[in-house]
Amino acid sequence: MTPSDFKRWLYRGQRPHWIARILNRASAAVASWGVAPNYLATLEVIGRKSGRPISLPVVLAIVDGQRYLVSMLGENAQWVQNVRAAGGKAVLRSGGREEVQLEEVPAGQRAPILKAYLRRAPGARPHVPVNKDAALAEFQRVAAEFPVFRLASNKTAQPAQLLTT
Repeated sequence: MTPSDFKRWLYRGQRPHWIARILNRASAAVASWGVAPNYLATLEVIGRKSGRPISLPVVLAIVDGQRYLVSMLGENAQWVQNVRAAGGKAVLRSGGREEVQLEEVPAGQRAPILKAYLRRAPGARPHVPVNKDAALAEFQRVAAEFPVFRLASNKTAQPAQLLTT
C-alpha cells in the first residue's frame, strides 16, 4: 500500500476511518494551540444534527491575501454540510479564537484556490485528481466537485473616537 493509498483508505466513503478521527483530533488540538505553522488551524462549527460544536483540523489556502478553506473530500463532507446549515458561521482557532463567516466561492473562481491549497496540503493530494503543479485549466475541470469557502472575520472594527479638548 502506497502512502497515497493509505491516505485514501483513511477517508474511504468520504468519511474518516476511526484512525483518521484520532489523528484529526490530535491535529486539531495542536493547531488550536497555535504551535503549528500559521496555515494550520482548527475549524469549529455547530453540528447540524447534534447541535454540539464539531472541531476539525484545516489547512488555510492564501490567495491574493484572502484566506480560504477547501473540502478535500468534496460536497458530501460533514463539515461542509454543517457550515452550510450554520449559515457559514464558524470559529477558527490558531493560538486564539476568531469568529468567522464562511462564504462559498462559485465554482468558476475556485481553480487558483484549489491549486494553492494542494501546494500547501500534501494530505489532500490523494483525494483531488489533479497534480499540484498542473495548469489552472486542470483545476477548473474539477473545481465544481470541491467546495471552497472564503473566510471573512466577524471582528468588527471599532469606529474612531473623536478627540475633544
